[in-house]
Amino acid sequence: MASSIGNEKSVNPVLRISQLDALELNKALEQLVWSQFNSCFHGFKPGVLAHFEPEVKAFLSLILWKFTIYSKNATVGQAILNIQYKNNFSQSEKYQPLSKHQKLWYLIFTVGGRWLEERCYDLFSNRQQQSFCKIKNYIGFGSGLLKLCGLVNFLIFLQKGTFATLTERILGIRSVFCKPQNVRQIGFEYMNRELLWHGFAEFLIYLLPLINVQKLKLKISSWCLPITGLSNSENSLAAHCRECSLCGEWPTMPHTIGCPHVFCYYCIKSNFLFDMYFTCPKCGSEVHSLQPLEYKVEMTELHG
Repeated sequence: MASSIGNEKSVNPVLRISQLDALELNKALEQLVWSQFNSCFHGFKPGVLAHFEPEVKAFLSLILWKFTIYSKNATVGQAILNIQYKNNFSQSEKYQPLSKHQKLWYLIFTVGGRWLEERCYDLFSNRQQQSFCKIKNYIGFGSGLLKLCGLVNFLIFLQKGTFATLTERILGIRSVFCKPQNVRQIGFEYMNRELLWHGFAEFLIYLLPLINVQKLKLKISSWCLPITGLSNSENSLAAHCRECSLCGEWPTMPHTIGCPHVFCYYCIKSNFLFDMYFTCPKCGSEVHSLQPLEYKVEMTELHG
């Protein structure tokens, strides 16, 4: 009873985006297998696989075909997305698996065609005879014609949603869902979270340029550092001239802003031009006037 129900299950069309995702997953798997296989020969002489690379890739693709299309009627990318191939030549609307001839021709078109395209240049590059040159030209013309037909097939696929590749259309194999209820859907919870995050990110991009980071940094530093009264040794401005209140170095062209602290001319000028409401980072005084400081410092104090 269960087997009869399984044989009579109907097929559902597959979304275009799901078919394209399956193709991209297949390409990613092939690249991953090749990179893992290539890493096994890192300790050998460089270029040891260069002469046999097309054949090795064809052999790896043959193994993947054996355990995917031949045994399960679906590629790895299709299996992940709950998709499999259906024999579209059958008159029945129910699911029909691929025939052995379709699987074999799929191997020839995909693996064999790719191997021929990669190897044909090496096969005929060193041949100077006219017959070999003609064969090479014919192969190049055929490759270009197939790519043009693939482009036309892709445009038809975008319109009708069936046969994502030219091989599928020629062999009459169609992508269908394995289980009708597992149609690709996106949960509303995920969509709401993405919308909320993108809205928050756009708000931050709009808000950050309006924040005066320099003034905020100075304000926080003035809160963190306690403001203490001036000692008797600091009654004169000359006692504070050994250090710029901004850069912490010996002040170059020392200037004051009306408070007991001293700044380099370029430090205070650049900060004041950047922020017209600039305040002293040590005492919080605003800039009343920018005046040069006249003082005399003994050379022994410079080295002391």
